[in-house]
Amino acid sequence: MKKSSPFSWAWLSAELKRRKVYPVIAAYAVFAFILLQIGEITFTPLGLPNWVMVALIAIVIAGFPVVIVLSWVFDITPTGIQRTISVEQPEDRPSIAVLPFTDMSPNRDQGYFCEGVAEEILNALTKIPQLSVAARSSSFQFKAGAGDIRNIGRELGVKAILEGSVRKSDDRIRVTAQLVKSSDGYHLWSKTYDEEIKDVFAIQDEIATSIANALLETLKPREQLDIHTTFTTDVSAYEYYLRGRQFFKRFRKRDLEYAMQMFREAINIDAEFALAWAGYADCHSFMVMYVDPQPDCRGEATEASKRALEISPDLAEAHASRGLACLVCEEFDGAEAEFLRAIELNPNLFEAYYYYARTQFHRGDMDAAAEMFRKAAEVDAADYQSRCLRAQILRGDGRLDEAREQATDAISVVEKHIKWNPDDARALHLGAGSLIILDETERAKRWLHRAIEIAPEDSVVLYNVACNLATLGDVEKSLDYLERAVKHGTISSAWMRNDEDLANLRGDPRFVALLEQVG
Repeated sequence: MKKSSPFSWAWLSAELKRRKVYPVIAAYAVFAFILLQIGEITFTPLGLPNWVMVALIAIVIAGFPVVIVLSWVFDITPTGIQRTISVEQPEDRPSIAVLPFTDMSPNRDQGYFCEGVAEEILNALTKIPQLSVAARSSSFQFKAGAGDIRNIGRELGVKAILEGSVRKSDDRIRVTAQLVKSSDGYHLWSKTYDEEIKDVFAIQDEIATSIANALLETLKPREQLDIHTTFTTDVSAYEYYLRGRQFFKRFRKRDLEYAMQMFREAINIDAEFALAWAGYADCHSFMVMYVDPQPDCRGEATEASKRALEISPDLAEAHASRGLACLVCEEFDGAEAEFLRAIELNPNLFEAYYYYARTQFHRGDMDAAAEMFRKAAEVDAADYQSRCLRAQILRGDGRLDEAREQATDAISVVEKHIKWNPDDARALHLGAGSLIILDETERAKRWLHRAIEIAPEDSVVLYNVACNLATLGDVEKSLDYLERAVKHGTISSAWMRNDEDLANLRGDPRFVALLEQVG
């Protein structure tokens, strides 16, 4: 029998905020005050008896608990009124962070493989509904020896940490894994595997299953079947796939081209490797979004993402990849359907929320985009992009108090990210937008200057610098950077039209000409 959750005032306060009960109470209080004022002014001249006013007061008072209950149970979303999703109290919910595994190979040249093993285990654990798993971008900041496990656990807000090491030599592999309780540093589970390299998949599956069993009282048979860490049985294909993932995360044109080659090699070895097909599709989608919108890239993204779904129709990553391909082809209805299916299959898949938000932005539905960016931020506590972009949407919509609150949260995340990634130009230019919202203009300019130093010809950097300069009122300089952005890469005309950061440029002949050019 499952024990009941202990009551927590901190949890209750957080839930009231998450379910938006506080704003509803405030709105009802304002409505009630206006209604009573109207009654007080009009009832006497109309000759109504005193009991009518007393009844109105009683109805208003009785309405308060009704409104509170309704706002707790239901949520108004861009897609309509929906029942609010319940979340277990943190004290009662098992949680874990997976740290990148240490490379113990003789030449220390297997870092990509070690991180890949850890990431595959992490991805498998996210598919267990009862388990809260820290996102990769949060936990992978902490390399081996980065600090005391107890401190890492507190910073990530998890009860357990998985750490380990990999030694790969010729056709042998040794994997050591240990699950540690973050409150006191004591071991919950540990094991060393010394096997042939071809057994790496079984090792990953066993580690994920052992962790789930150690943290959860019971696993349903269906959930046990879901604990699979990869979708190939060929180690060579797997290695190419992991190298592709490593290059893909670097986000630059040259790295995207390398990633594309690696995913292609994985597919050549194992044509039924769905994740490799999804990665190959995503490379082409990113080329369209950020580098060069060639028609053949859109076609490759479409065909590869469809192939991934044919092979594995219940793979959340395949649906997210297909949605991204639809997005770059401006098939927004198809993109939305795919992202919703990906979320249904894996509610912890950050990319599904993030690119769904970008889809809504392209469509001009800013309320829906802001809501999806909010959910993306909930899934990944270390993601700065969704927070910064949501702050910009709120500012453009005139919701300045909410924008400042979101910008404050965004900057705290960006600062942590920059500490570990000081040359991340994207973090700097997106963070600069949040600094401007907080009236920290000089600091924002320094961040923009640093972003340009790091990537002077990156179209995304140039575009966002233009956005921030436009917000600051420097129209001519903003247009200069926008022209450079269009010259060096891909800029979406739909995004430009809907981007309120560029509001000061609208109507300017140079801006109109640029819109026509990218359109």
